[in-house]
Amino acid sequence: MLWLLLGALVLFLLLGGMRAFEQASVTSIKSLLTWVVALGGLSLALLLVLTGRGGMALGALVMFGPLIWRKWQEARLRRPSASTARPPPNRRGGTMTREEAYQVLGLSPGASKADIRAAHRRLMRSAHPDAGGSDWLASRVNEARDILLR
Repeated sequence: MLWLLLGALVLFLLLGGMRAFEQASVTSIKSLLTWVVALGGLSLALLLVLTGRGGMALGALVMFGPLIWRKWQEARLRRPSASTARPPPNRRGGTMTREEAYQVLGLSPGASKADIRAAHRRLMRSAHPDAGGSDWLASRVNEARDILLR
């Protein structure tokens, strides 16, 4: 009877896992797989060390370490960042309108010059390339400020 209950529990967990897998996003699945592989590797290394086979763990690390390091570096470089992201195409080509400038700075039309300067300063803290932002976004914020202060 115990084996039947354990089998039913395993089946229930398997079906629940399949349903969660079906509804999960690709990024969450990739993240989960990364954690599973990392924890599996750490568990295996700990098992080898605790059973007196630490030399085998060290040998495996020497053999697979460069491969793991290279894959990690490739994944890190493939990940898009704000500075490497391509700017969206300009809708009309030309300069931005005053309405667009107000939208970029997050202000309502008719804002004072002090409000415009404060919004520009606030946005440039995160949009500036030195702060991890992109050149395109910083130029849009600067263009919006220049148009509204004319």
